Amino acid sequence: MSTVNPRRWWALVVLAAAQFMVIMDTSIIGVALPEMQKDLGFTQGELQWVFNAYVIVFGGLLLLGGRLSDLVGARKIFVTGWAVMIAGSVLAAAAQTAWVEIAGRAVQGVGGALIAPSAMTLLMMLFMHDPKELGKAMALYGAAAPAGGTAGVFLGGVFTEWAAWQWVFIIYIPIGLATLAAARLLPNVESRRGSVDVLGAVAVTAGLALAVFAVVRAPEVGWGSTATILELVGAAVLLALFFVIQKSIREPLMPLSVWRVPRLGSANLAMTLLGAAWIPMWYFLNLYLQQVLGYGAFASGAALLPMTVLLMIFMTAITARLMMKVGAKPLIGIGLLLLAAGLVWLAAVPPTGTFLVDVLPASLVAALGMSLAYIPAMIAAMSGAPQEQAGLASGIVNTTYNVGSALGLAALTAVAMSQGADQLGNLPKLTDGFSAAFIGAAITAAVGGVVTLLVMKSDKAVAAEAAAAPAPQGEKVSA
Repeated sequence: MSTVNPRRWWALVVLAAAQFMVIMDTSIIGVALPEMQKDLGFTQGELQWVFNAYVIVFGGLLLLGGRLSDLVGARKIFVTGWAVMIAGSVLAAAAQTAWVEIAGRAVQGVGGALIAPSAMTLLMMLFMHDPKELGKAMALYGAAAPAGGTAGVFLGGVFTEWAAWQWVFIIYIPIGLATLAAARLLPNVESRRGSVDVLGAVAVTAGLALAVFAVVRAPEVGWGSTATILELVGAAVLLALFFVIQKSIREPLMPLSVWRVPRLGSANLAMTLLGAAWIPMWYFLNLYLQQVLGYGAFASGAALLPMTVLLMIFMTAITARLMMKVGAKPLIGIGLLLLAAGLVWLAAVPPTGTFLVDVLPASLVAALGMSLAYIPAMIAAMSGAPQEQAGLASGIVNTTYNVGSALGLAALTAVAMSQGADQLGNLPKLTDGFSAAFIGAAITAAVGGVVTLLVMKSDKAVAAEAAAAPAPQGEKVSA
């Protein structure tokens, strides 16, 4: 029987702070993007790489981060992740050119991919002795995510308006150092034998990056150009190579047998399309507020606060209760359709729009949809997994959300640019481009909602299948 860690609640504070910061990293830069664009010379199309460089590397390496946590020890990987995050933050804050900024964001993504899975592993180690304590700890840890998103939107506006955009990265340095100092509160685990599928991690990350790069450049060089075709074929080859590697090696990053878990496939499809709709909405809404309505950085961040506060309230207090009553499938489907409705509403924004009439109500509808779909999709992906594959299922669903975010943003940026979003200063054309992106995101979310309602198994069906399955014979069940 394992000893209960007397400092586990203080350790949870450290882990929740890490979750807070990892999620804040995806929201704090949004308000600062126009200022970064001016200082570093990003074009309107290249600007998305400030976001995508982080998300691609983070999503592509999450499974590797989880595997390293198992082999090397979760605390060691957690500490290493924070050291890498600090280094990336220094590089991003000191950048004088666009490509150095992108490199700094990629390094931050590596740090995040080490921090996120190791933090979850440490949380399970600290609280798995008591289901009630584990539930309470998971709720507090989960609440740190929307809180980080909310704080990121607000702080991004404060730093950009009254200090400098570099502070959206500098803030990670003292917090990272404080986290490293507090890491002694976390349980230490000895490393164990096993191999690391580095080749698989490189293949999947490179494949995703090349696919996004091809989509980003396609409007400029042509969708039918030799360069675009070769890049897309190369991305497909790398991703196919990843699956070949997973099937052929002894200790893969992602054993393909995990896809037999009920609802893992449909839940991951829902998460992919959710990310592909939600992140472009957040990205282009920031640009609309600042580049069309003329909001300053702080005003833009404040304009997004009602949406993020609604997210935090629903995710932490309401969605879980609704799921107990109606199950995951209806909430995911309805949530995605509500997100689509909010996006269609946003697509009607005029060049002379106002926040109260054209932005606030539509953004709240979209946020309501996101808050209903996200947690149920996460739980649906993991609920049917056996204990030894629960961590892997969690890593996969986080990866697909980030991959969907990156590919969705790349594709809808291409759509926006083709409709005039590259014409800074021409407010009607800018608005047309942003509206086209909102429509594309709405179609993506609507497809996700319809497919979920048609394809995903209900909670009752999954429970019935589990009850009808023969009990495993002769297996030793671990505590």
